Amino acid sequence: MRITELLKKDTIILDLQSSSKSDVIDELVGKLDEAGRLNDREGYKQAILNRESQSTTGIGEGIAIPHAKTSSVKMPAIAFGRSKEGLDYESLDGQPAHLFFMIAASEGANNAHLETLSRLSTLLMDIDFRQSLLNAASIDEVIQLIDDKETENEQPEEVDTKSDDELVLAVTACPTGIAHTYMAADSLKAKAKEMNVTIKVETNGSSGIKNALTAEEIEKATAIIVAADKQVEMARFAGKKVIQVPVAQGIRKPEELINRALKGDAPVYSGDGGKSESGSSGSSERKGFYKHLMSGVSAMLPFVVGGGILIAISFMFGIDAVKPDDPTYNAFAAALNTIGGGNAFGLMIPVLAGFIAMSIADRPGLAPGMVGGLMASTGQAGFLGGLIAGFLAGYIILGLKKLFSRLPQALDGIKPVLLYPLFGIFITGMIMLYVIIDPVKAINDGLTQWLSGFETGNLVLLGIILAGMMAVDMGGPINKAAFTFGIAMIDAGNFGPHAAIMAGGMVPPLGLALATTIFKNRFTQQEREAGKTCYALGASFITEGAIPFAAADPGRVIPAAVIGAAVAGALTMVFGIGLPAPHGGIFVIGVVEGNPFLYALAIIIGAVVTALLVGVLKKKKVV
Repeated sequence: MRITELLKKDTIILDLQSSSKSDVIDELVGKLDEAGRLNDREGYKQAILNRESQSTTGIGEGIAIPHAKTSSVKMPAIAFGRSKEGLDYESLDGQPAHLFFMIAASEGANNAHLETLSRLSTLLMDIDFRQSLLNAASIDEVIQLIDDKETENEQPEEVDTKSDDELVLAVTACPTGIAHTYMAADSLKAKAKEMNVTIKVETNGSSGIKNALTAEEIEKATAIIVAADKQVEMARFAGKKVIQVPVAQGIRKPEELINRALKGDAPVYSGDGGKSESGSSGSSERKGFYKHLMSGVSAMLPFVVGGGILIAISFMFGIDAVKPDDPTYNAFAAALNTIGGGNAFGLMIPVLAGFIAMSIADRPGLAPGMVGGLMASTGQAGFLGGLIAGFLAGYIILGLKKLFSRLPQALDGIKPVLLYPLFGIFITGMIMLYVIIDPVKAINDGLTQWLSGFETGNLVLLGIILAGMMAVDMGGPINKAAFTFGIAMIDAGNFGPHAAIMAGGMVPPLGLALATTIFKNRFTQQEREAGKTCYALGASFITEGAIPFAAADPGRVIPAAVIGAAVAGALTMVFGIGLPAPHGGIFVIGVVEGNPFLYALAIIIGAVVTALLVGVLKKKKVV
């Protein structure tokens, strides 16, 4: 498939009217929509903005390639816009952009479409071609120029990796895998050819891995350049000199990277692929920590959403419909609760920990991370225990890799299948069992005893404390301590504390749902989608719905959730609300003692407080 099968006359604007980055995105999205290439204009625009929030697609040299792959695209297409005066697109070189190619890839795009879309980015590396596009007098001339250039570049390049020259290898990858992946690859290849250096570049794009590096080539290579903004397979580079940088540096600084590779100016890779060279060491560590954290959160999110919604649906049959000895028992409701709660939620913390560990130490980290996470979950350490387990397991595996690097090379084959899992699981498990879990249990028991001795005379203060505890670890030991106290108070005939507890448990997911709706530019597209499900999870008293947000940004989200929950708890006490049911959510509002509308108002006010605090505390993520 040729580029001009995707770039048509009705998606070309030779004279853009825009004067800013946001305007040009609007104008090109509008052109694609008018041409009938989109299913959902706003959905596609949000996908474009989400990609821009990760890193600007203004690559410099007067070019910008905004792109997204989403179900909002009806059919793969390209829109071209030109601004002879140029405009500020926040490009990497700080210069105005003149040529804009907006790539729209559908979620189900086949490899032929993806390869065609990606091929466009490689043509734009030619300065003469760019100048020709800038000077084109008509739409027909633009299409002809692209057709001619594509024909000229149809012959594949042969790379001789068998020569005795020094061999430099590279891997390029970007989150979308459509444009920057291939531009970085072509930039490196073009500069290597100019410098008379032998290079082979592997691309990790939307259509899969192309030009994959072989074990023989890796063994022979002087150094490997990894220009990537997403996780790539790193374990294969153990013992080699590896330069890790963002994909943009592959486009902008190919000569510098190749020279570094030739000089051996790179650390020997020993298994820690979490850091990239993007500034000071402190900045790199923060980005590495965040990258590992988000790997776990992203993997955990489907379990939270899918399991939470199944639990919520089970409540529709009755709060106690899952209990076999209850008159309202329903077998289907019980099955939903078992699948969603007992299984999906049961895997939530182990998956979080496992994928954090794997991000740190590659595949060998997965098993000890998941085991540590399961121990945290069953040991009532909650998601905070899961975070500890994930990082603990990851760095234990890194230590083992260094330790076992001294073993004979003949034993390399058994390291990933025997030594790493055996010692990784053992050491992680022992530390979790004897160092992490028992202290957390002690804290849990202490909180329960402290609450039992609390004077119930000051009900407002009690409501603040209990409701706030529900939002601290959202299903963890502190949350459970408050919940246990509430059940004990119901048994004693005091229904006020439990009303505050249930309100506090509903506020975190509802508050985050509101925040993702009101303050969209504080969240990624994935987070905004997860926020929609939090309305249902919060309304069903599934506090765990807020865990992905809290795990991703605990310093801002947890305080906001605690304050909002505490406000709701205090108001339930002020309004004189009591709750005899041992659960929460909209399903029990009608059975409260007192005014049910005031109870709902207390929850709404708490959620609004959380949403406003999140909006103030979190930084903007979308351009």
